[in-house]
Amino acid sequence: MIAGMYEQEFIALLSLGIFLNFILSFLFGLYMSNNIGMEEMINNTGERKQPWWMAYTLFIPYIKMIVTLYRVAVLQFYFLNQGKTHKDYWVYLTH
Repeated sequence: MIAGMYEQEFIALLSLGIFLNFILSFLFGLYMSNNIGMEEMINNTGERKQPWWMAYTLFIPYIKMIVTLYRVAVLQFYFLNQGKTHKDYWVYLTH
């Protein structure tokens, strides 16, 4: 169980959330382009400069992926190939 729900219910709720996020973002963009105009939106941008760290936030998903792949490699090579169990790995992670 994840967050008090079965896995199928959790995946369905997660999928619905992603779908609703896409639909609402699309509708908001359509609303803004109807009220302001597409050309006006393209030509008029703010003058505020982005902070220096904003460009680095693009790398956060990749860093998370690398950490996850590292954990999978540790699980596979160090624990499972030596005959240890998933429970031993969990104790290793949480100790």
